[in-house]
Amino acid sequence: MKEFFRMLGELKYMIPVLRYKWPDPDSNASLAHTFQDSTEKFGNRPFVFFEDETWTYSEANMAANSFARYLVASGVQHGDRVVLFMENRPYYVISLLALNKIGAIGVLINTSLTGDPLIHCINSSDSTKCIVGAERATPLEDVLDQINISNKDDLLWVADNKDYEQPDWATDLKNNLDFNDNENLEETNLVTSKDTACYIFTSGTTGVPKAAVLPNRKLIAAAVNITKAGYRINHEDCMYNCLPLYHSTGLMLGLCGAIHVGASSFIKRKFSASSFWTDAHKYNTTAFVYIGELCRYLDNQEPSEAEKNNPIKSMVGNGLRPDVWDSFKERFDVDRIIEIYGASEGNALFMNLFNKNKTIGMTSADVALLEYDVAEDEILKDADGYCKKISNHEPGLLAIEIGPNAVFNGYTDKEASEKKILRNVFKDGDAWFNTGDLIKTVDVGFAFGKEHYQFVDRVGDTFRWRSENVSTNEVGEILNGYADVNMSNVYGVSVPGCEGRAGMAAFSLEDVDNFNWTAFSEHVENNLPKYARPLFIRIIQEMDTTGTFKLKKNELRDESFDLNKVNDMVYCLKPSSNSYELLDRDWLDKINSCEAGY
Repeated sequence: MKEFFRMLGELKYMIPVLRYKWPDPDSNASLAHTFQDSTEKFGNRPFVFFEDETWTYSEANMAANSFARYLVASGVQHGDRVVLFMENRPYYVISLLALNKIGAIGVLINTSLTGDPLIHCINSSDSTKCIVGAERATPLEDVLDQINISNKDDLLWVADNKDYEQPDWATDLKNNLDFNDNENLEETNLVTSKDTACYIFTSGTTGVPKAAVLPNRKLIAAAVNITKAGYRINHEDCMYNCLPLYHSTGLMLGLCGAIHVGASSFIKRKFSASSFWTDAHKYNTTAFVYIGELCRYLDNQEPSEAEKNNPIKSMVGNGLRPDVWDSFKERFDVDRIIEIYGASEGNALFMNLFNKNKTIGMTSADVALLEYDVAEDEILKDADGYCKKISNHEPGLLAIEIGPNAVFNGYTDKEASEKKILRNVFKDGDAWFNTGDLIKTVDVGFAFGKEHYQFVDRVGDTFRWRSENVSTNEVGEILNGYADVNMSNVYGVSVPGCEGRAGMAAFSLEDVDNFNWTAFSEHVENNLPKYARPLFIRIIQEMDTTGTFKLKKNELRDESFDLNKVNDMVYCLKPSSNSYELLDRDWLDKINSCEAGY
């Protein structure tokens, strides 16, 4: 009965969200307009807290205007693409706002990228300029002769509060800004809802990340619904945001949500579990944008005085594991945990509107859970060639129907976009977005008849580790590029106490005793981002394939690195090392007891 009355109280928040209509494509519903509206209402209130800096809405708006005018004077036009390669800090936010004010597209690049992946992201975006933070100048300098932006005037260097020397190949941006020329721009009136605000690259592991297209209307729709039904915050609140702003979670669920209601944001370069609660108290952060891994880190910390009576009352994010959920919520006394589910390139958002436990919530989109053969990595069809829906609470492949209220923006690469579309699913001519995820329905009790869902796993060739998508095919190509590796089979395995799945690879060797593990380790380090490097290597006798000649993963995945099940030699990459070494039972015991530090 108590839950029934609580749910009645939720109705006033749910109904506006379910009735929400996306902005008209030609309207001025943009990030820039939203920010200017909040500045007009809350100009003197704090906008961003960062280290020893505090920026008000008015100060940030004037800086963004000055920056936007500089870009216009230097030739940047509506629809031009500009790379943004910088850690979380105020000038990242100001750069993004400045670009949106003139209708330019921010090409948001993962700050961990180096070498070929970095080259690919820049060149494939066809960007005219690059804004680089001083802290990321070195990896950019390493690839200058391979990117299509070479003019010094087009490489805009942004000083950091640390002692970085300006490189001779770049222009000092801040020294060239006229901060007196800071009024709102006429160009902003030409920016519309349908205009692309930014590209966010999917978590590519080599040189082929794909740029998801995010129009203004998607940013605004997410911000409105997240703040109304998720955080339930207003201009007096402050959001804790330590997620990278080049990811949709930190950007859309965090920054854009705060801007929509005129709230403050405390941003950090990187997450720190040890200082989290001290920071939360210092800035009175009532809201928290999260990924599940951060929650696990916090829950694994020793109890402290700082965590008591903390100000956080609501949090929105994704990837919070069911086994961490209850412990986290009870220990830290968080009233609302609003898990969401969606893809940067996708066409729908799931949200835990009713504040139920251990669910990604519900969606207003038309969705279907398709029968899927995980072992064969294929969708099952009926006698007529149409897909079949899951008839119970078993996991199924989530597909979302594409339509006027569930637009699929996809990627800049049209061919890649088409690969994500399922056609003739239930009838001739229909089209559905293939999420690539296994989802199941869950019983959450009374919910006004609204179906609730729970994320299960990625299918096929992708798994998630450290909140990044890792393609097994891409990692396999890198491993296979080492001379003594003929064919590798890459898969994700569970590590006790860790979110997602860690990379593991199996391959055979002609001469195990003389294999150069040092050189192989260097090959992995030089060619793969840290999150994509396999933590475990299994040396097998021969590769096993399915009847359709696909590499078999299920048995390998089930056996994992368990030395009680595996007779082969298994090598591991320890957290403090860059070199693989033989896995022994002592280290295995530490892994199983969650003492290994992964």
